[in-house]
Amino acid sequence: MSVQTPDLTVVDAPAVIAAPAADAVGNWRGAWRRLRRNRAAMVAAAVFVLILFASFPGATLWVHFVAHRGPNVQNLQGFVRSGGHRVAVVSADGTPIGPGLRGQYLLGADANGRDLFVRLLYGGRTSLTVGIASALLCTLLALILGIPAGYYGGLLDRSVSRLLDLIWSFPVYLLAIAISASLIVGGLDVGPIHISSSSLLIPILVIAVVYVPYIARPIRGEVLGLRRREFVEAAIAHGSGPVRVMTREILPNVAATTLVLFTLIIANNILTEAALSFLGVGVSVLTPSWGNIIQEGYSTMVTAPWQTLAPGIAIMLTAISLNVLGDGLRDALDPYGARRGGGR
Repeated sequence: MSVQTPDLTVVDAPAVIAAPAADAVGNWRGAWRRLRRNRAAMVAAAVFVLILFASFPGATLWVHFVAHRGPNVQNLQGFVRSGGHRVAVVSADGTPIGPGLRGQYLLGADANGRDLFVRLLYGGRTSLTVGIASALLCTLLALILGIPAGYYGGLLDRSVSRLLDLIWSFPVYLLAIAISASLIVGGLDVGPIHISSSSLLIPILVIAVVYVPYIARPIRGEVLGLRRREFVEAAIAHGSGPVRVMTREILPNVAATTLVLFTLIIANNILTEAALSFLGVGVSVLTPSWGNIIQEGYSTMVTAPWQTLAPGIAIMLTAISLNVLGDGLRDALDPYGARRGGGR
């Protein structure tokens, strides 16, 4: 089974042998042992945890104890001590101070005199929040659509498949830009639901919706094979209803595939948020995010390249760590991985 992601890379979903729910604990323990032996995956997990720590508690701690300035505090007329000299944060010609070994302005400043390292930390908080929250919502929607469609088949399956095909037929970024542009003008106002155009819920909803087919289709395909397995038929014969069968028998057997796809889709969602914010239809410009920081530094790429390099490197490290971790999870959760790996 394979999933085609928007960057045209092909990600293999784990081939999971269906097993009764009673065997799930043993399968997960074996997967955890195989994952611990995968050094690349563990290093990637450590890098991602470090990025999470730096973006959430780390940002607040750095501002409180070191920088003493928030991410949106401008300092156009200020000075800092660097190398024993008094240096302007923004020079007379408009060039901001560059990176240096100092507490304040560790990575330099932007054109408005704001501390770039502080903005990078808070921007990571925003980008990771959007990426993880949209991945959770996307996975939940995919499970709600994919499991019943694969289990019941018939008209429900055809209807869900056509809906997924409709979303799949549009290029991801084109569809996301179109939906975002329509929502950032007046927000979302449907019945009792009122979401401001500047809310983070807008990019979270948009990104979650456009990526639903990339998770729902593999789940549906796996459920089509599971619904005829002996343990499912045995549960039905013992009087279990459809909801109980789907939650107690089928859901645990698609959990491995779902977990791998969830990990990989976070990286795609972070990249999508950065692209939408760079184009001005993502996170509000008043909220720092990695995409917004790149957009703000684009005009000074020649004179102050650190404004685009810093968030670009942060996005790259996050995406690589998540993809390596996802590959490690795929190998660990594949029950045939031990044989292919020489009896790990």
